[in-house]
Amino acid sequence: MKSTRDKILQTLLHKPRSTINTLAEAVGINPISVRHHLTNLQMEGLVEGQEERHGVGRPRLVYILTDEGMERFPTRYMQLTTRLLSQMKDTMPGPVVAELFNQIAEDMASHYSNDMQGLSMEERLNFVKEMLGREGFTVEWEKKGGQYEIHEISCPYYQIGVAHPEVCTVDQTLISKMLALPANKVQCILSGAAHCTYVISPAEIKS
Repeated sequence: MKSTRDKILQTLLHKPRSTINTLAEAVGINPISVRHHLTNLQMEGLVEGQEERHGVGRPRLVYILTDEGMERFPTRYMQLTTRLLSQMKDTMPGPVVAELFNQIAEDMASHYSNDMQGLSMEERLNFVKEMLGREGFTVEWEKKGGQYEIHEISCPYYQIGVAHPEVCTVDQTLISKMLALPANKVQCILSGAAHCTYVISPAEIKS
């Protein structure tokens, strides 16, 4: 049996921009209870409230699922992505495919280039950790001797990478571009390791 919050999310999936009264009627509870659930769902980042004008008078508040809320429902994104990559590799030369992945990382890095100006090595590492976190990675870093190790504890590309390991070059290239240093992969989750690890040597940092 679905919980009340699941029913609210399901309703917003099929009826986006619903009001509290609409949700209360669809779910079968009173508007006060719906408001309480919506507050919690907004705090979790699953639902967003927006003002909407509907004629004369004050705008009304309607609710929609956020991107994260949409991800709670089964999708075919993974299957479609895998098929697209297979088609690319079947119809395009290997170097062209590799350059496409490299360009994706280049474009992502250029978006953050101004934010990296003047940062120390460890400030850069913290910025990369935060940035990759927004992309769906769980990242930690540590200093070992004269080097730094970046550990990707979880990777949003894992399922795709099983069939298409080339996708792993995106985050490796991105890290290298963000830190202006080579990121040398020393272990990979696709090879059976607990997580992916990159080694960075600050002695090589560019001024």
